[in-house]
Amino acid sequence: MQTVEIYTTSTCGYCHAAKRLLDGKGVCYAEFDVTADPGLRQQMMERADGGYTVPQIFIGETHVGGCDDLYDLERAGKLDPLLAG
Repeated sequence: MQTVEIYTTSTCGYCHAAKRLLDGKGVCYAEFDVTADPGLRQQMMERADGGYTVPQIFIGETHVGGCDDLYDLERAGKLDPLLAG
């Protein structure tokens, strides 16, 4: 299974929804809360080609994008193969 990383804030509903989908699939992920860490947010933005909203989701080397992008992959049947690598 690919490494999954998700940048979040504690009050973001979209972050919670993305994590709910991953949790429902039994996916282990590393969560980085950028709420009070400007350096971590900067790192996120660099990795996400300037994306500054949360969540920002990475599966392996692939930048998935945000919550809507994650759910789009799921609906298209592309999330499980991406997770499997």
